[in-house]
Amino acid sequence: MASRTKLTDAETLELYRVALENAETQPEIATIMTDLGYNSEVIGEGKELLELTRNVYENNQTEDDETSAAYASYSSKKEELEDIYSYDRKKAKVVFRKDPVLLEQLALDGSIPRSYVQWLETVRKFYSVAAADTEIQNKLARLKISAEDITATNTKVTELEAARSEYLREKGESQEATKAKDSAFAQIDDWMSEFFAVAKIGLEDKPQLLEALGKTVKS
Repeated sequence: MASRTKLTDAETLELYRVALENAETQPEIATIMTDLGYNSEVIGEGKELLELTRNVYENNQTEDDETSAAYASYSSKKEELEDIYSYDRKKAKVVFRKDPVLLEQLALDGSIPRSYVQWLETVRKFYSVAAADTEIQNKLARLKISAEDITATNTKVTELEAARSEYLREKGESQEATKAKDSAFAQIDDWMSEFFAVAKIGLEDKPQLLEALGKTVKS
């Protein structure tokens, strides 16, 4: 594999593009490389492999961007629901402070769970139970939690679930795209490693031409 530990994927793609382009279009380099088995047909194979790698790389970039956007949406909706529930919970605990049965039914007893799944179940239970019981709604209305508010927040619960599903889907696709990218780079790295090794042999006495392939030669 070609050594590129200090290069980004984008920088690597550009290095390889320049090297293959100049190996084919710079007359002296092309003649030397052809004599060593790297004629236009072979260079073309490298270009095809490079193009495939670039396409996979760009797809990975797109998937990463979509994952970031999906996470931002999910995180925003979760934060909004956390704020609403925290405020409503405080009010409800005051309203039902003398009714341990309702405190339990509304999942108001104990502390707010830390894990996402348990937290969401606690939130869902509060608003779903409240939405189904007009007596609870009437009591909550005292502290400005209306039936409309309960319905709206139940909708936000559904929206949060959808946003999290979208984020996890995008995350999975991004991970698959990363695997595909890594595999493609492994192939082009291996191909270019041999290419540069051959170029170094053929251009050993012409360091300036080797530099035209993107390889810096120590003076």
